[in-house]
Amino acid sequence: MAKKEIKKIALAYSGGLDTSIIIPWLKETYPGCEVIAISADVGQGTELDGLEEKAIKTGASKLYIEDLKEEFITDYIYPTMKAGAVYEGEYLLGTSFARPIIAKRIVEIAKAEGCDSICHGCTGKGNDQVRFELTIKAFAPEMNIIAPWRVWDIKSRDEEIDYAEAHNVPLKINRETNYSKDKNLWHLSHEGLDLEDPANEPQYNKPGFLEMGVSPEQAPDAPTYITIDFEKGTPVALNGEKLSPVAMLEKLNKLGGDNGIGLVDIVENRLVGMKSRGVYETPGGTILYRAHKVLETLCLDRDTTHYKELIAAKYAELVYYGQWFTPLREALDAFVEETQKTVTGSVKLKLYKGNIINAGTTSPYSLYDEDIATFDEDEVYNQYDAEGFINLFGLPLKVKAMVDKKNKYDV
Repeated sequence: MAKKEIKKIALAYSGGLDTSIIIPWLKETYPGCEVIAISADVGQGTELDGLEEKAIKTGASKLYIEDLKEEFITDYIYPTMKAGAVYEGEYLLGTSFARPIIAKRIVEIAKAEGCDSICHGCTGKGNDQVRFELTIKAFAPEMNIIAPWRVWDIKSRDEEIDYAEAHNVPLKINRETNYSKDKNLWHLSHEGLDLEDPANEPQYNKPGFLEMGVSPEQAPDAPTYITIDFEKGTPVALNGEKLSPVAMLEKLNKLGGDNGIGLVDIVENRLVGMKSRGVYETPGGTILYRAHKVLETLCLDRDTTHYKELIAAKYAELVYYGQWFTPLREALDAFVEETQKTVTGSVKLKLYKGNIINAGTTSPYSLYDEDIATFDEDEVYNQYDAEGFINLFGLPLKVKAMVDKKNKYDV
């Protein structure tokens, strides 16, 4: 779309460094255009304070702040958790599944406002550009997309700060604390500065680095016990108290953070092909994943458990790659929901200095039979039956060995 045809732009606006300078940049690059800033509240907390005044002062005509916290948990976090999806074995997808819900709402507002373009502040090196744009393509395939990082002359975060200072754009960061962060109700990510060198240990004990909790060394010397109740795979109560999804996660974040739970330092493989190093705080989410997995060990049969582990890896890839609104993800959801029909019960956990320790699990649908599993004498299981089972199970191996022996002597 030619510059002169761009008249009304919907901007994904967080108020962070990137989107703070994008408003004046858009006004300079597309003279006469209107910029409508849209912020999605997925649990950033105080990061949203003063955002409307800042957006208007820097050139936006208006700011939408959309409260998406409960939808974020029920429609994005819970399905991913039920699937057991963890990217590359460690990353709990905190940024990944936040982008589709944000982009979907931006598309809805852009259409209602009659915008001809949608703009985002994602870099050309990262995954988020893909997550935003795949969602836009899914709901508004005709919409023009503006990605300043792919076209402007700014090359670094330092240069962004220079631009902000030159245009009187207020920032909440400085050059020394200029980590690239993403915060929502599920997690907080840290990238950049000293973390760009994997040889550097994260400064967990440095004041101001961690925001959702403390390091394991600073956690209490006494353990904290909690009990989470699940119904069909969904957490519904904490320590016997029924809670809304938002209240549940907020309380688990506090309990987990206080005990140094959920700190992960990983070098991950980005979708665009490069490796990146990030430090993630996911206190409540780490607890929920653990509790859910523990309950499934009682409630799911062996074959379902093993197959579900296979699809969990694919599900994680889909989320990480921004392919939330795809037929495959929806199909996998259908499978996962079927597996969750009996995932009901209570899980007791002990939180202690960064560790989550199992402390007891119960379920009315438990497949664990103590009478069969016992090492003591029982009248339920005939151990002699194992001989016939092993003979049949090992028959292919036995036949192959006999054939190999015969052929060896025939040579």
